Amino acid sequence: MFWLLWVIVIGILAGWIAGKIMRGRGFGLLGDLIIGVIGSLLGGFVFGLIGLGAYGLIGRLVVAVAGAVILLWLIRFIKKA
Repeated sequence: MFWLLWVIVIGILAGWIAGKIMRGRGFGLLGDLIIGVIGSLLGGFVFGLIGLGAYGLIGRLVVAVAGAVILLWLIRFIKKA
């Protein structure tokens, strides 16, 4: 149960950082935070597929930011098409 709280907190922070990295119109604060939480899960999945693991707060934050950036990029790519 406690891990879910950490996933949400790290996801929110990752969404904010990814929103700063991926400049543009953005999705607003709430949208970027939701994307950060989903991106956190996506980043863990993608890094797990390639055999990389994240340990500690910083490692998990890096994975979450990478997942959120990938998710933001995909959403913006789809919205353009």
